[in-house]
Amino acid sequence: MSEMTKRVRTAEPVREQGVFRWEIPDDALSADHPARLLWRVLGTVDLSGFLRDAKAVEGKQGRDALSVRMLLTLWLYAISVGVGSAREIARRIQSDAAFRWIVGDQSVGHAKLSEFRIGHREVVDKLFTDVLGTLLHRQLMSLDLVAQDGTRVRASASAPSFRRAESLEQCREQAALHLKAVLAEGDAPEVTQAEKLARLAAAIDYQHRVEDAIAAVQELQAQGKEKPRASTTDADARVMKMADGGFRPAYNVQLATAGSPMGGARTIVGVRVTNVGSDLGSVSPMLDDIERRTGRLPAVLLADANHAAHDDIVNATARGVTPLIAVPKTSKNPRSRHANHEPAVDAWRARMETDEAKQIYRARASLCELPNAHFKSRLGLGHLLVRGLNKVTCVVLLTALASNLLAHVHALLVT
Repeated sequence: MSEMTKRVRTAEPVREQGVFRWEIPDDALSADHPARLLWRVLGTVDLSGFLRDAKAVEGKQGRDALSVRMLLTLWLYAISVGVGSAREIARRIQSDAAFRWIVGDQSVGHAKLSEFRIGHREVVDKLFTDVLGTLLHRQLMSLDLVAQDGTRVRASASAPSFRRAESLEQCREQAALHLKAVLAEGDAPEVTQAEKLARLAAAIDYQHRVEDAIAAVQELQAQGKEKPRASTTDADARVMKMADGGFRPAYNVQLATAGSPMGGARTIVGVRVTNVGSDLGSVSPMLDDIERRTGRLPAVLLADANHAAHDDIVNATARGVTPLIAVPKTSKNPRSRHANHEPAVDAWRARMETDEAKQIYRARASLCELPNAHFKSRLGLGHLLVRGLNKVTCVVLLTALASNLLAHVHALLVT
């Protein structure tokens, strides 16, 4: 047989034969893997608040509650790699070594993950505050210099879902008729019980969302807004001007970041989520939030001209905070200098013209704009997947907690 006619031998895969594999799941990740570090640091904090309403207690029957440490590590690690969807986490548990390592031999679905993320706002808020207290106590952060900035995050609502009062009344009638139609189909033999329940739940949910939108419009009317509109998808969302100049449904996420102008770790020390499109008037509430969490106020607060409300400047000065807030162009007009005779406002204007203030103010962008960019580009907060101010706040708090733990995880694990 010639060389040209000889059959080439190939090794084909065999899938019918059983095999035994020996593996130790704990060996799947390196010692310094972020998932392992987050698991370790969460073992040093009090997570009992998450189990306050748990019914799985000793002496009673029922399924054990899933590990809070596991669920929280799952979410924080997912955020660290830019995953903000519970369904995506559930998929990665089946295919990603880090996610599989976190759950170990447990099983968790997307419904439980979603419930955990939005169901513990007060506990997550306290955990975020406790971590800040630990960082301050161990002198891993300082409040000498804090920068505040707001970023608009796209809401889970479409522009056509925003309607005025007259249109919402029509939606209310349509929702009631739809619910009656769904209830009338209750005896249809060709529809399964699961389909009936799903249709009924969807009809009731839409009716509730329409009512929430009507209540939001009435609230805006009471505030004196002309021709207000609200979304039948997310009644708390508002149309805001985005960074690219366009107008879309969004939330205003205000962050206060502490750090050094020389570099180093950036620490989120204040978090506020509102549905107000303007940053004006947000400094005083942020100072309240920082003081509530840390028991003290920053020595210097940096912010751009959008935050330059005179009342906030007077309030910050009275509380011992030096506001280094850019002066709006209109305030530089000589006529506007005499519009407000508050000494604190005059002192602020004069201070911002000094070389020392200008030098310190240069640190603002690196302190606050960089974390804002990281929240959107790296931590999965570019587009919200939940609806409602309370749920959005839960997501932002988790993101801020992940940011702080990742920034200080090695220092926190040093005993």
